[in-house]
Amino acid sequence: MSTGSRVPLTAALAVRNFRRYLLGQLVSNIGTWMQRAAQDLLVLHLTGNSGRAVGIVTALQFLPQTLFGLTGGVLADRYPKRRMLLLTQAAMGVQSLLLGLLTVADAVNLPTVYALAFALGAATAVDSPARNAYICELVGRERVATAVGLNSAQFNVARAVGPALAGLAVAAFGTGPVFLVNAASYLAVLYGLATIRTDHPANQGRPRPAPLRDAFRHITSTPELLLPISLIAFVGTFGLNFQVTISLVAVTAFHTGAAAFGYLSAAYATGSLIGAVCGANRGAPPAARRLIVTTIAFGALEAAQGLMPGYRTFMALLIPTGFAATIVTTTANALTQLHADPDRRGRVMSVYFLVLLGGTPVGAPLAGLVSDTLGARFTLVLGGIISASSALALSVLIAGRMQRRILITGTVSGDGPSLATVQPVEARKPDV
Repeated sequence: MSTGSRVPLTAALAVRNFRRYLLGQLVSNIGTWMQRAAQDLLVLHLTGNSGRAVGIVTALQFLPQTLFGLTGGVLADRYPKRRMLLLTQAAMGVQSLLLGLLTVADAVNLPTVYALAFALGAATAVDSPARNAYICELVGRERVATAVGLNSAQFNVARAVGPALAGLAVAAFGTGPVFLVNAASYLAVLYGLATIRTDHPANQGRPRPAPLRDAFRHITSTPELLLPISLIAFVGTFGLNFQVTISLVAVTAFHTGAAAFGYLSAAYATGSLIGAVCGANRGAPPAARRLIVTTIAFGALEAAQGLMPGYRTFMALLIPTGFAATIVTTTANALTQLHADPDRRGRVMSVYFLVLLGGTPVGAPLAGLVSDTLGARFTLVLGGIISASSALALSVLIAGRMQRRILITGTVSGDGPSLATVQPVEARKPDV
């Protein structure tokens, strides 16, 4: 099959190993989003509705991504990914179980929640690079774009369903049972991983040295990697702060309450889900041109979002904005996986997630500062302008770098193919 041909949505689902992986992730992610919502409610209960405490527990859960995310990439390239995932998913399940048991026994306190949130974040930081790099091993290169889209779709389904289920469950049973449900949900992903048939014993060989500087050298010398990772750093830091900006606009511009904010979040999640499904169904290997064009479109939509005059028009525009945001992130993810050398893929993905998620501690406070100074609407306008401008600037800079390499060496790229297309560097027959 040519890498330029369209791969149908069912192609990745035809791979037995990927089906088991995807179903396990869906069940587990629903439980994870339930726990996130219930954890915030628990902290509010323990502190008498302290928003500061909720911010601290959220920061502690994401801080390990900055501290240990790159180490997770090194481990993903050094050890078999499936074995690593079994360990990290089990560790996350134990964390949920401990939190649930302590809460049910009425023995939980705020420092314990903080410590367990940090422990969950540490396990997630090691888990994320291996989990995402493992997709390419499960489906093969030609199906990566579809598989990444489907993986994003299940994540967005879980993000929409999990908090809603958590609200109903907490109202009926309290927060403790929700944590226990999440602990049980990890059994699904552990079962899926345990029953995956591995047809490539070479991947299960002895540990290999995996210096991190080798991954950075690979990224900086490969324009096809440098473009999506650099672009997602700008978009992740300045453009993807909707959890902050939507709430700010809802409260300060439209003077609405929690229910109205919930509708806005649902509209954005709906657009994200549609984008993930459409991205998966597109099937063709992604081109850098698609990433540039969709990022510019996303920036324009976000800037227009800040100019919407009323609540209803603002909510309506959130659907295409969420759609464009998901196309940008899934395209960047797929390009990064496709162009990364197989022996460096875990480390490369750890850098990708570091710039995607690591920008949140910088971008979110900046969004709040801009909102306090210039107004919540201007936060969206500025974020959109920066996202679109970075796409234009990086496309010119990196394309110019490629042209200079062609003139000097007479080759397209030292480590990868051209920016326009994807050419196979790794042949693997997936387990169907």
